[in-house]
Amino acid sequence: MLFRESAASLANRTQLEGRLAELLTENFLHKHRHRPQTSEVRSWERSIPALTHALVEAGLGEVEMLLEYGLPLTSKRADVILAGVHPTTGGPSYVVVELKQWSNAYPEDGDPLRCRIDAYPAPVLNPIEQVRGYCDYLVSFNGALEQAPESIAGVAYLHNATEFGVAGLRAVTEDRRGRMFTGEQRGAFLNYLRSMLAPKPGADAADTLLQGKVRPSRQLMAVAAEEVRNREQFVLLGEQRLAYETVMSAVREARRSNHKQVVVVAGGPGSGKSVIALSLLGDMYRRGVPALHATGSQSFTKTMRKVAGTRKTEVQKLFRYFNSFMEAEPNDLDVLVCDEAHRLRKTSANRYTKAALRTGRPQVAELMDAARVPVFLLDQHQVVRPGEMGTVEEIREAAAEQGLQCTVVELDSQFRCGGSDAYLRWVTGLLGLEDGGPTVWEPDGKVQLLTAESPQELEAFLADKRAKDYGARMSAGYCWKWTTKIKPTMTSLPADVTIGDWARPWNLYGDRSLLGAPPAPLWATDPAGFGQVGCVYTAQGFEYDWSGVIMGPDLVWRTDRWVVNRTASKDPVFTKATPDEDVARLIRNTYKVLLTRGMIGTIVYSTDPETREKLRSLIPCAVDEPTLQ
Repeated sequence: MLFRESAASLANRTQLEGRLAELLTENFLHKHRHRPQTSEVRSWERSIPALTHALVEAGLGEVEMLLEYGLPLTSKRADVILAGVHPTTGGPSYVVVELKQWSNAYPEDGDPLRCRIDAYPAPVLNPIEQVRGYCDYLVSFNGALEQAPESIAGVAYLHNATEFGVAGLRAVTEDRRGRMFTGEQRGAFLNYLRSMLAPKPGADAADTLLQGKVRPSRQLMAVAAEEVRNREQFVLLGEQRLAYETVMSAVREARRSNHKQVVVVAGGPGSGKSVIALSLLGDMYRRGVPALHATGSQSFTKTMRKVAGTRKTEVQKLFRYFNSFMEAEPNDLDVLVCDEAHRLRKTSANRYTKAALRTGRPQVAELMDAARVPVFLLDQHQVVRPGEMGTVEEIREAAAEQGLQCTVVELDSQFRCGGSDAYLRWVTGLLGLEDGGPTVWEPDGKVQLLTAESPQELEAFLADKRAKDYGARMSAGYCWKWTTKIKPTMTSLPADVTIGDWARPWNLYGDRSLLGAPPAPLWATDPAGFGQVGCVYTAQGFEYDWSGVIMGPDLVWRTDRWVVNRTASKDPVFTKATPDEDVARLIRNTYKVLLTRGMIGTIVYSTDPETREKLRSLIPCAVDEPTLQ
């Protein structure tokens, strides 16, 4: 939340000082470590005063206004939450307000859930549905609202719009959590506010909301079976819902007019790509629409088969690999959801492929052929192996070669790492994946970041978290040889990851459980995975509460820059033919993946003394200091 004040005080501040936008910009910069977008500042200058004056005119000057309220465990923000007393029940009453400066908006391709505004390059979610999603999400994750779900309502206020200008948006059903008023309906809007809020102080209600206990995020694998087989588990917000509706619209069009369309959903770690994928698959499965889910990750696919498909063979068959479609009939599916599409390869052929199928046809083309609506969900900064080629531009080009329309939806929100977009920017800056370079981590109250002085310290810290019922895993750069064959005479896994007098095994290689350790695909989700060190291939696509990351000698800090030592990498995918610049990029991407698995926090250790010193200078909190959890 950027600012909190009563409506009357805020109106006076705006009228007398005229610097509300400047104040919010200062608070935003302090909280998020970057400046707000110009459009956001313009909204603060114009939309917040419009709402404030409406409240004062309605006699609700004592209602508390929470500006830019951050939704729990995500980087999404509600424009304003009004907190006060309900005029009938006398209990706390909350109204989530989505403010829009739009004067005109119309449905995209006849779909009122997706809006087209002339000034925007791409469609956006209908504000009625947007604010309804915020309300549903808050009820799911704020303890104060979970106990009183009837106390929250949602409204979109389009203060510059006429009814004629946005008439097409009204095709979306309105209810208590999702309503819309235009500037032409100002009188009705004032009456609505009076029906939800009494002319009484709202400070106590605001305190109750702000002190509401935040429930832990629903980790993907914990609810996958219910999502696919029984009912929707996830509340899709903003761009997530827009991506979902974009696919659903393409499916309807495909069925209506034999139309084929490619959809790309791009976003960073924790932006909700796999949640969207499961929501789509679950919806299609329950409706009987022919659809499959595919990845290039053995760990992810096998885990989904086990978790979502337990004792249900037809659900297990929904989860395939990218190379499963070499012989697929064209458009045999309505939808093919390609999750983790940054792991696409140039072709599907491998050493086991029959000679007749070694056509050299691009894998992306095979996937596009297989369904009327192929959907690709990706983060191009998570490419970690040579030969992986899933980028937005490459998929656009492949669609163009087949004469297909390609729609791209960008996800800019963050649901992993406590919903901290500041942490994601810190990681990409640390590793030199974006401009700016390493900076000192400033705790933001959403996610925790610590350093350890030894692997023993790192493991002990994580073991303590597990004793308090948190999930935890250790992972490392691929800097130690991996014993892949376990002999029958062995009584324990070989401790390949050796640092001084500390030694632990890599996660088990292969698909069988041995010596009390889970098979590789289940390392991240089976509690028995703790005690083994995971690599990027078993960690990618998963999340856990606490993440311990060991940076090996393949990436070290020297004076004023990172130095990549390819000889320190034991990853067999790097061959002499792999260019140095590719190795450098892939190793940095590897550590980005490992550093973005933790939901609550991450603890980092480097085997290199100079790198440890650099990390200490950037991360103020060490293990022996108190943490929030």
